[in-house]
Amino acid sequence: MANETNIFAALIAHCKEYGYIFQSSEIYDGLAAVYDYGQNGAQLKKNIRDEWWKSMTQLNDNIVGIDAAIFMHPTTWKASGHVDNFSDPMIDNKDSNKRYRVDHLIEGFAEEQKAMGNEQLANDTITAMDALLAANDYAGLKKLIEDNKIKCALSKTSNWTEVREFNLMFSTQIGSVAEESETIYLRPETAQGIFVNFLNVQKTGRMKIPFGIAQTGKAFRNEIVARQFIFRMREFEQMEMQFFVRPGSQMQWYEYWKTERKKWLESMGLPAGKLRYHNHVKLAHYADAALDIEFEFPFGWKELEGIHSRTDFDLKQHQEHSKKKIQYFDNDIDESTGKAYGNYTPFVVETSVGLDRLFLTIMSLAYVEEKWTKEDGAEDSRVVLKIPTKIAPTKLAILPLLKKDNLPEIAKELMDECKQSFHCFYEEKDAIGKRYRRMDAIGTPFCVTIDHQTKEDGTVTIRYRDTMTQERVKMSEVKGLVLGKIG
Repeated sequence: MANETNIFAALIAHCKEYGYIFQSSEIYDGLAAVYDYGQNGAQLKKNIRDEWWKSMTQLNDNIVGIDAAIFMHPTTWKASGHVDNFSDPMIDNKDSNKRYRVDHLIEGFAEEQKAMGNEQLANDTITAMDALLAANDYAGLKKLIEDNKIKCALSKTSNWTEVREFNLMFSTQIGSVAEESETIYLRPETAQGIFVNFLNVQKTGRMKIPFGIAQTGKAFRNEIVARQFIFRMREFEQMEMQFFVRPGSQMQWYEYWKTERKKWLESMGLPAGKLRYHNHVKLAHYADAALDIEFEFPFGWKELEGIHSRTDFDLKQHQEHSKKKIQYFDNDIDESTGKAYGNYTPFVVETSVGLDRLFLTIMSLAYVEEKWTKEDGAEDSRVVLKIPTKIAPTKLAILPLLKKDNLPEIAKELMDECKQSFHCFYEEKDAIGKRYRRMDAIGTPFCVTIDHQTKEDGTVTIRYRDTMTQERVKMSEVKGLVLGKIG
């Protein structure tokens, strides 16, 4: 566990050094739990988002995408239950003034007990916590913390306040004059933008049940205990799809999307052995089934994607609060009655994955520290990001061996030929070995070196990131070779 912690710390440092992720407002000492994506991180993030968008809206003929606004009418959040119920139980340590989410505090204690071999105590504690959370028994949660003598990580004391609720939504004002302004919220999820546009999309797209609406976009939660780098942030991006189905068929589609989403994650390079299903013990009041697809991060098994059967709760809530009829007329014949299904409120199966968490997942898998002994007995090493080729920020590095003898000009000809099809990087500074190492650290899967032989026979050396093997190929074949590997 200590080694994984060290590797994770090294990954965080690597993300900054090679232009993937920076602390937000770093020159002003940063803003906690808020991060900026650098030049390589922004491209990787876009590539992941594009793969998800393609898998949903291009490869499924019954799913379309929208882009709803971040600001929504405040009644939206009243209808969805966020105004009244979107809160977490929190507790403060009186000595350190550090605030904890109660479930995180207890889960941390359970993990420590497991590491010490106290498996039964850990399991019993989690079981008790789940029951108390389900019953909203805050006094019982505090007693559970006190009985187990759970301590604050800073003060090392168990001097706790009462457990209380903390709303996670950010609010702001809209309107040009303060006296006339109205309180609105930064959306804590993207799903409601889909629900309020259900009729717009269904009618204009002539969509037939079952069909889905997909969306990616920013969401905001005032997380008091944001942690583990970009795993839990206050500003983050979601990739969600709401799939509208006939009432009574929701469990069939729930099972379908449960399987399909795990398959897709595996297609993104996530090993099946590092993914698992975790069924929810405590269901949200609107759900009749829910699970997480968890990934084994360096800091343990954590939620990556959620699959939820949300019943007809959301559409009915918006129908009630808007006073607008939100229903679907189904012409298909019900075989049990011989009549058309007619008007009904569709049920919904949701898939929701955090783009930032998926980014972290891919980087956690990609980061590798390698050491080996060369033929002459000398030790060598490198740090490499083995990012899957199809989503790597830069696909090809074009490297003239020298900054003379017309080699840069030939290299730029290849650059001009390839950059229309995929991201390329040109560099002529430093020795070729140093440039290879830099491209390894950035995660570039292919490097092409232009040398004097290129002038003679039109061939170049292509080097493969993962194996470090090299071969001579015709320069005219480079573009097709890389496109084939991306595909």
